[in-house]
Parts: sequence; structure tokens; C-alpha cells
Amino acid sequence: MIGLQRAPYVVILVKMAEEWAKAHGGALPSTRDEKEEFKELLKAGMVTMDEDNYEEAITYSSKVFASQGISSDLLQLIHDSCSEVDSNSSDFWVMVAALKSVEMMLLGLHHDWIDKLLVDFRETEIGQICFSVQLESVRHVLLYEFIVNEGGGEAPLEGSIPDMASSTELYVNLQKIYLEKAEADFLVLQQRVKSILKRIGRDPDSISKAMIKSFCKNARKLKVCRYRLVEDEFSNPAASYLQKYLSDEEYSVAMGFYILLRAVDRFAANYNSFPGQFEGELDEDISRLKTVVVGLLNDLGCNGSTVTEDLINEMCRFGASELHAVAAFIGGIASQEVIKLITKQFVPMVGTFIFNGIDHKSQLLTL
Repeated sequence: MIGLQRAPYVVILVKMAEEWAKAHGGALPSTRDEKEEFKELLKAGMVTMDEDNYEEAITYSSKVFASQGISSDLLQLIHDSCSEVDSNSSDFWVMVAALKSVEMMLLGLHHDWIDKLLVDFRETEIGQICFSVQLESVRHVLLYEFIVNEGGGEAPLEGSIPDMASSTELYVNLQKIYLEKAEADFLVLQQRVKSILKRIGRDPDSISKAMIKSFCKNARKLKVCRYRLVEDEFSNPAASYLQKYLSDEEYSVAMGFYILLRAVDRFAANYNSFPGQFEGELDEDISRLKTVVVGLLNDLGCNGSTVTEDLINEMCRFGASELHAVAAFIGGIASQEVIKLITKQFVPMVGTFIFNGIDHKSQLLTL
């Protein structure tokens, strides 16, 4: 291990994993005891106790044990119906399709040809054994995806590496390896994108090189967020979710405030004022708001559900005021979400955001 004293921790982990696999029939550490034993082997490789690269290797040893493959979000993405692209598909979905593009299609073959191949093969004895499933499922067996082929079961490589303890020469060499693999992945995906664009009747160069590179860089973290229209939320309430949140101790307060905000709008429409807005009408407004809340819950399909009197009283005591500190906080959150949507970077919130200043808690509700 003398030769690893100035090596990046990645190299140390790879070498130690190879040695472990040789001694354990090709398997990597899986049980808790094996993982601890692996860490002890790393410690044993240290000549002195202050070798930063070995300390990093021990810290990040979990990378050796981590399950390989793509995330559940990415798996869901490449099987999304939108990844079956046509001339009206967005650039994003064309690039997703490139991740799972059919090699046969790139050679000019089509689904009807694949179906014929499958039917002919299915008539053979081996075919009857291997393909005792639906034809559509078999077709997916013949999909040569980037992830399965060039990606080795992984999404395109990002290419960048973090700072780590190492000699300059070895770090630069490691960085070069990652960059070369990332460039190779990009070139493969770029060719697939061009082929798909040509197949669907679009200009093969209509998606820029920079866009495809950005897609490759972020491919491991891709996520599609779908939202209900506010109109749908009001006209077609998800009663099951509403009832679940109201009965869940963890979410009942947040859900209560959501119901109250809706009830306050209805209150204002009925009485031309907000509950608690005028002095001397607090008790009457509390009674009115209770009635409005019950009616709203019934309209939402939550018959029998309630909102606590404490929350109703607090909403009336609030009196439609606007606390500048809370308003600034909410405004900051809203602007942050807008930036996410405009730049199409980072994952925006999916759901209805409720900030509870009383308990210093914020929660997302799927409504």
C-alpha cells in the first residue's frame, strides 16, 4: 500500500475493493460486520495516523457498498409515456428518449419489424420458454438503452470531481479520466439525440451541444414535477388526501390552516370583511367562521372532519393583518421557487406549502 500514500481516496477505495472482492468470491462488503471490517482494512493501510487521503477513504467508504444503478426518479422518468417522442415533443423529452433510445431504430429499423422478429422467435421452442410474457414486455427486452450499454447500468457521467487529498499529478490524472468518460458519454448521447430528431422529422441540430452537455451533467439528478391546476384543486378536491392530513397528528395543524385560508376567502365573499378585521365583532366572527369551516369541509367531501377551535380563534385574532417579517419570509420562498422554474435548475416544491409561524414549521401538502 506504499504506492497509495499520495493517491486520491477514490483510487484507494477501488484498490481495496478489488482486493476484498478477490478474497470474497467477487462480492463486496454487504453486512454490517463486513463493512466495519472493510474500514479496518483501510485503517491498516495507513502508515501514519494523519494521512488525509486514507481518512477520506474511510469517510466515503459507503460509496463501495452503495447499490449501483439509476435512481427511482430517473427510472420513472425513462419509462414515462412522454419519452415516446414525436415532432411535438419538447427538447427535454427528446433527450430523455436518447437515454433509452432503441439501437435498432438508430439502424433504421422500426417497431413493426421488431414485432415480426419477436413473433418469429416466439414460435421456436426457446422463444416459447423465454418469451412467455406479453409482446410489449418482450419489446422492452430488446431496447438497447444508453444506461444499459455505454453507461454500464449508470446515467451519463457528470465529469467533475470534488477536491480531495492527493498529489497534484495524481489528482489531475484522475480528473482527466472522469472528463474523458464524461465526454465519451456526451458524444454517444449527442448522436442518439440527432438520430431521434431526424426520425421525428426535426432538424438534427435543433438541440444545441450546450443543452445536451447540461443534460448529461445533470442526468443523474433529473426529476419531473407535475402539478394540479388551482382550478382542479378547487373544483375536484382530493378528499382522501384532505381527510388523511386532517387525521394525521403530524399534518393536522398545517391542514387546518389550509382549510382556514380557504374558509377566510369564503367568509370575505359572504360578509365583505375578513374575520376579526373590526373591533367588537370578534366573538361573532368566530361563530361565523366556524359555520363557514363546517360548510367548506362538507363541500370538500370531509363530512365529520373538524378544525380545532384554537386555530379558528387564532385566525380571527389575526384579523387579516400582515406581519412584515412573515411576509418577507414567504416572499423570499416564492421568489426562490420562481427562480427555480425560470432557470429550470434545482427541484421546485411539489405541493401546497404551508408555513406555520406559531410552531416555526413549514410543510408540503399534496392536494
